Amino acid sequence: MTTAQAESGRTVTTNVPARLDRLPWSRWHWTIVIGLGTVWILDGLEVTVVGNIASRLSEPGSGLDISSGQVTGIAAALYVAGACVGALFWGRLTDKWGRKKLFMITLAVYLAATALTAVSFDSWWFFLFRFLTGFGIGGEYAAINSAIDELIPAQYRGRVDLIINGSFWLGAVGGSLLSIVALNTEVFAKDVGWRLTFALGSVLAFVILLVRRHVPESPRWLLIHGRDEEAERIVTSIEERVEAERGSALPRAEGEITIRQRRSVSFLEIARTLFSDYRRRSVLGFSLFIGQAFLYNAITFGFGAILTTFFDVPTGSTGYYFAVIAIGNFCGPLLLGKLFDTVGRRVMISSTYLLSGLLLFATAWLFDQGSLSATTMTACWCAVLFFASAGASSAYLTVSEVFPMETRAMSIAFFYALGTAAGGISGPLLFADLTSTGKVGDTVLAFQIGAGLMCAAGLVAAFLAVHAERRSLEDIAKPLTAT
Repeated sequence: MTTAQAESGRTVTTNVPARLDRLPWSRWHWTIVIGLGTVWILDGLEVTVVGNIASRLSEPGSGLDISSGQVTGIAAALYVAGACVGALFWGRLTDKWGRKKLFMITLAVYLAATALTAVSFDSWWFFLFRFLTGFGIGGEYAAINSAIDELIPAQYRGRVDLIINGSFWLGAVGGSLLSIVALNTEVFAKDVGWRLTFALGSVLAFVILLVRRHVPESPRWLLIHGRDEEAERIVTSIEERVEAERGSALPRAEGEITIRQRRSVSFLEIARTLFSDYRRRSVLGFSLFIGQAFLYNAITFGFGAILTTFFDVPTGSTGYYFAVIAIGNFCGPLLLGKLFDTVGRRVMISSTYLLSGLLLFATAWLFDQGSLSATTMTACWCAVLFFASAGASSAYLTVSEVFPMETRAMSIAFFYALGTAAGGISGPLLFADLTSTGKVGDTVLAFQIGAGLMCAAGLVAAFLAVHAERRSLEDIAKPLTAT
């Protein structure tokens, strides 16, 4: 590493990014995956549990004076709003203060808010801490995706990012099954079971917090912010651990980059980067997030109502169907993730979006014809979401790797907030009316809207997706500080 003085800061020539990218997979990388990626399981657990315990919270004796509609309406909207605000608030600080500091703070916010939800004594308390729980989770998305992409070697980055984002659905499976036990009054009293589900979330968050202490700051972030000696020490330590594990020396890293160090990037520079320098990539990110948000709401928002209204499935049994769908969602990124690194981003992103959209069109047609039962409808949803989940996870991967490092967290936050708002506000307003009428034609229309937007996003990806597979982040998008 060489350095020189410049008016706005030191100019540093380094091979640290190349050294990180040439690392083979090791136990150290599993530490990163476990420490950072498992929070998505908590998010899935949170969202699913709240939906499933809504009916219990509204019953006399639950300990809260609240209706089921307030839980799935006001509380859900506040969680979404908190996630959007949190993503934007924490995203800016993640680029400014560092990945590690923020992924510790945001998880602590989530932990505290979830624990305080468990002891809710009034509806306003429950609403407040649902907002703050979302506020912490929103910040997690920006901080975690930034750190993962900057620490994972280029040849593994796609599959790791997809599987981690897809692990949300493991939490959904756990939330579905946990709610069945928690709502069993033979096991827990009405005012105890639902509280224990939130308490469990805070306990899991505490365990993850302990693991995260061992995850280092991103050396890439340290380099740009004038802490190159610390970056060098961290990378050297990682290399020593990997070499000790494999019993041989690592190959020489090829490639250097020269950067002019600086402490912060202005909002004007961020805006110019997103909407001028990389406007095609911004159109891509916008399309991917909107497409997946509406497809998921078309299916999942009225999922329970569709099963009970059209197929006479008892309300207490819908959790089993949802668990099956959630497993299908996780299998998509798990089984298809490697192809995003081998076949390539453009082919896989566009094909997963188009296939899921076309399969949902087919499901809508079969449903309209009266050819489906509760079991076959669930099987159709599983097929749709197998591909949609891989596509949706690739949306997060895309916006975290196609913009310069100095704006990475803020870019993730912007598109996450945009997609979450569209899916959590516009989607429910549209699909609630369509799926609650009890008319087959209205539900078919909901499916067709989601499918159409997913196909449109797939076509955008076919033309605009970036060939980012197995490439260094600095090669995909040159840092603003690079000379």
